[in-house]
Amino acid sequence: MRHRAIIVCLAIVLALITLFVELHAQAPQPQGQGQQVQGQGQGQGQGQGQGARGRGGRGQPTGPSKPTPRWPDGHPRMGALPGEKGIWGACCGSLSNAQTPYQPWAKALYDYRRNNEFEPHTRCKPSGGARQFVTPYGTEIVEMPELQKIFIFDIGGPHTFREIFLDGKPHPANLVPSYYGDSRGHWDGDTLVVDTTGFNEGFWMDRAGSPHTEKLHFTEKFTRSDFDTLRYEVTVDDPGAYTATWSNTFQMRWNGGQELFEYVCQDNNFAPVLLVGQEEKVDRTSVIIP
Repeated sequence: MRHRAIIVCLAIVLALITLFVELHAQAPQPQGQGQQVQGQGQGQGQGQGQGARGRGGRGQPTGPSKPTPRWPDGHPRMGALPGEKGIWGACCGSLSNAQTPYQPWAKALYDYRRNNEFEPHTRCKPSGGARQFVTPYGTEIVEMPELQKIFIFDIGGPHTFREIFLDGKPHPANLVPSYYGDSRGHWDGDTLVVDTTGFNEGFWMDRAGSPHTEKLHFTEKFTRSDFDTLRYEVTVDDPGAYTATWSNTFQMRWNGGQELFEYVCQDNNFAPVLLVGQEEKVDRTSVIIP
């Protein structure tokens, strides 16, 4: 009898506990707890978005974008709004593809580079052309209308910068070849068109190693179609390496709240295979970039 009474008591206690839990679950929650649960349930979309405009991991937008920000003269802003921060994420790993009109020597060099990535960028050399926009951690665009210039800063590279002149002047005569060349920009409606020439051959113009010569003429079109999207169209004209002019188009995404940070190129180099490739030894007597 005693054991039966104990079992009955335990059953009653268990029933009371179950009833209490069910009633508590059905009761209205305080406003603060309800908002917290909603945020956890919706993950990185709307849950976090109210404080950061619907942005998910690494600052990428996950909700509808705001309209394109503009200057008082109506031209789109390429960088951050006053008092805000933001950078453009990386794009355009390879400009070329199976239809690229290589000259035979350029195709052979491209194939070699795909197997032996002696990329100058990994040795802290500036990256001209589209390669600048594949720099780790993205790029920051700073506009200075009072100087009629736009600056493009690498973040995960040697912390060099490129200038785009908007003063309407032509390219200087007798340019000394350089990593970034000489960039002259103008507006075509909402598109910034940048014409660049005067390149040297000491860099890769994209991440895949598409070859070029000092005859390279690079045309870029930047169109900020909304707050979070930058369309980037590239046209390559290099009669020294290709049989015809060719082009490609990419998109960059806005990462709000981020800016340049200290990055020491050589100290942060953890890619030895990009320094020495796949070969058993490296001939360091030549000054020619592979």
